[in-house]
Amino acid sequence: MSGLRHGVVLLPEHRWARARELWARAETFGFDHAWTYDHLTWRTLRDEPWFGTVPTLTAAATATSRIRLGTLVASPAFRHPVTFAKELTALDDISGGRLVCGLGAGAGGHDEEVLGSKPPSPSQRAQRFEEFVELTDLLLRSPVTDYTGRYFTAVDARTVPGSVQQPRVPFAVAATGPRGMRLAARYADVWVTAGQPGWGEPARYDHAVPHLAGQVRAMEEACAAIGRDPSTVRRLVVTGAMIRHVSDSVSAYQDACGLFEAAGFTDVVIHWPRDGFPYQGRIEVLEDIAHTVLTPGGAP
Repeated sequence: MSGLRHGVVLLPEHRWARARELWARAETFGFDHAWTYDHLTWRTLRDEPWFGTVPTLTAAATATSRIRLGTLVASPAFRHPVTFAKELTALDDISGGRLVCGLGAGAGGHDEEVLGSKPPSPSQRAQRFEEFVELTDLLLRSPVTDYTGRYFTAVDARTVPGSVQQPRVPFAVAATGPRGMRLAARYADVWVTAGQPGWGEPARYDHAVPHLAGQVRAMEEACAAIGRDPSTVRRLVVTGAMIRHVSDSVSAYQDACGLFEAAGFTDVVIHWPRDGFPYQGRIEVLEDIAHTVLTPGGAP
């Protein structure tokens, strides 16, 4: 569990002729893992190009050979565990066992509205997510699954040959509240937070650390409550939205990583710089981070 790991989010917004280059560069830069968001459209970019997550990650798997690839995060807003598990096993196979399945409860919006669904209450959303994680776990562990829940059902569902990674593809579960953390303590290989829940006022990374440290303690307590060693769960912080200025410069990145690691995190994720909002930045800074932090002493 020692040593901070570094990751990057690439939005699925470019045609593959361009996107292929970016995913390959993420690996060349020395990132340990690379992610993309799992939405049908996304907030202020809903009228801009936005491609499917699983096909994008499948293509990224063929353009890379080392870096781990993941969804950040898949939710039950528009996915069913039976069909999703089938896609995950294929992607895990194509990537040679490099997939990480990021899972989250979903935050409503277009992903649910486009299917004509009635927005669930907070309690319903939490219960739906619990079923989503539980059934996806069962499907990936078992060749045959039967399941009856309030939100999801599986009848003689077959998952053959199963995941390359055993006993299943690792889960990265996003959780900030007590109920979500209890779920993550039970199922997560990686726990994910992006800071304060919701969309309040973003904070500079050093100002966000006290709250993040409190979340780490809460996650450790959730693990201890079920008899799980907290050190068996990696802790990943996603920056760029609610946690700002991490990738403004090499020195800022180094400072932020030191603070995150001291707070108990094992993984930090930034965003590939874009020309405009959101995640606006300069590729030159990312190149400097890669040369100075990710592959020190390597060719610039």
